[in-house]
Amino acid sequence: MSTVEYNFEMNGVSVSRRVPSVSPASVPQNLAAASQAPAVSTKAVAKGLHRISEVRQQQGVSLRSVARKLNLPIQEVRLQEEPSSDLRVSDLLKWQEILEVPLTDLLIDTQGPLSEPVGKRASMLRVMKTAKAILESTKSKSAQRLSNMLIGQLIQIMPELADVSAWHTVGQRRTQDEVGRIVERPIPDSFFNDGSH
Repeated sequence: MSTVEYNFEMNGVSVSRRVPSVSPASVPQNLAAASQAPAVSTKAVAKGLHRISEVRQQQGVSLRSVARKLNLPIQEVRLQEEPSSDLRVSDLLKWQEILEVPLTDLLIDTQGPLSEPVGKRASMLRVMKTAKAILESTKSKSAQRLSNMLIGQLIQIMPELADVSAWHTVGQRRTQDEVGRIVERPIPDSFFNDGSH
């Protein structure tokens, strides 16, 4: 076994290290084969590794809702849903569970719509949100009755739509369990104590 000397600069400090080198004969056969495996093409990384953001939007799921379910800050959720982010399989499975889509719909860029069942679910979700928005905004008894009938029929077809809320009319609505931006960006106490503001 021989040693190799590395010289590099780190934080403005010159560092010199001597590291033992490994001869190719001492590397196990399967490890040597793994090191010669083809690397991920740069085209795949530039194009994206997943479609989480696109699927989340098609499913009508808000970032806030995902952040609450993943128990992560919204900034972290935004980073995870960027197509170039390289997520662990466990993270992909969490997203798959939250978005209620097949894992392949998150991974494969088919350049087309989602799979047929997922596309139908997304369409039904949009129809339910519209029906609930009509119900909330109308004063007419006949329009309310029609909206209620439509909502009931949609729930018969797809029971999980019962918990869907209407489209947001002003900003994003929060449930009582969700917190506002003030929790994400707290104002320091010094702001209130400083007389210059």
